[in-house]
Amino acid sequence: MSTSSSLSSIWSVSYRKLKFFSRIRRFLQSKAVRKGSYGSSSTSDNSNKLRTKNNNDKDEEDHQLVMEKESELDGSVMLQKSVKRLHFGSWEEKEMAAIAIEKLAKEDVKARKLMAELGVIHMLVSMVATEVVGRHRAAVKALIQLANGNSTNKALMLEAGILSKLPKYINVVDEQTRQEFAELLLSLSSISNTDFCPNKPEILRFLIGILESPCSFETKELCLGVLYNLSAVLENAGALVSNGVVHTLLNLSSSFKELSEKALAALGHLVVTLMGKKAMEDSSMVPQSLIEILTWEDKPKCIELSAYILMILAHQSSTQRDKMSKAGIVPVLVEVSLMGSLLAQKRAMKLLQWFKDERQAKMGPHSGPQTGRVPLGSPLHPKEAQEGKKMMKNLVKQSFHKNMEMITRRANGGGVVDSSNLKSLVSKSLTF
Repeated sequence: MSTSSSLSSIWSVSYRKLKFFSRIRRFLQSKAVRKGSYGSSSTSDNSNKLRTKNNNDKDEEDHQLVMEKESELDGSVMLQKSVKRLHFGSWEEKEMAAIAIEKLAKEDVKARKLMAELGVIHMLVSMVATEVVGRHRAAVKALIQLANGNSTNKALMLEAGILSKLPKYINVVDEQTRQEFAELLLSLSSISNTDFCPNKPEILRFLIGILESPCSFETKELCLGVLYNLSAVLENAGALVSNGVVHTLLNLSSSFKELSEKALAALGHLVVTLMGKKAMEDSSMVPQSLIEILTWEDKPKCIELSAYILMILAHQSSTQRDKMSKAGIVPVLVEVSLMGSLLAQKRAMKLLQWFKDERQAKMGPHSGPQTGRVPLGSPLHPKEAQEGKKMMKNLVKQSFHKNMEMITRRANGGGVVDSSNLKSLVSKSLTF
């Protein structure tokens, strides 16, 4: 029985090798056919060129053609050796094969598809889980090149379980390895279908761990790009919110101006969902951090995104509008409505209109002096009432003029305020 089982295993290994080399032989034969057709067409071209060129030109062209054929043959031989070593070689040979595959995949787009057919991706994914730094780095770099512009290869990587091979502890991984993993995740997260989902906690744990650690700006930017791609799919909102992504994005948006735009864009995706909106409403950073972003004159896109999020939060929510009003949002919105971009002005004026309508609704028919309810014997005279209204109107106008002067002075960098410009600004503003 032991003899028969050993013979069976030997036959199994032999069959695998035979099948593998058969696929390699078919590939080389197809390359030879293409080279033969190319050679025949080149020969016909050269026969026409002989009529117009001298013998020296012909020698140069023939030499160049030979060099091209040799380079193609070298690439085919390198691919054959690399795939063989990756499947059947030692760990050191596998590492060298991964380096060679990275180079071939970077230079030849067609080779990426062929490598996937030869089972390269599954072998590289299995190498990612190794503890030796050089091996898993070589595998990750090769996978990055294989995933470049190839959705089929990305799907094969996800099917092979690449997401389960992520480092479990960020602190024990060097900076370069973090950046390479983040680059691979960014490429995989751009896949058009929903295979890349954040339901596995190791994905978000890896991304949030990098964003909240003292990593390089480039690595943080890559991880933030992954969260942006994930947030664009509404089905991912639940997993993102439950793992604390909203807090991380809010912190990034207010702490790093260079990353703020992408973080706010991701928050804009999440705020339109019930869970995302609820998480932002309950955050202690809202609305103060978003109002602060409205004052970033050098970041007009951030102002637009922050105003958009504030609009979603304030819509049909008197509680949120009250929080914003107490945080001093109205003067900031007036400034944005005057000096922001067209889109920011439109959003700021919409918010201001909501605050104005709410204030008028709170005043109602029972607030302020009501001429219809003046008791008998009141000393109020219609002329006196008219003069009082005029005086109040002048006071409001003076107060508003002072505020506009302060805003315009800030916009001019503390210089002298031009009265003609100030009047034009006042005429365009809302009346409160």
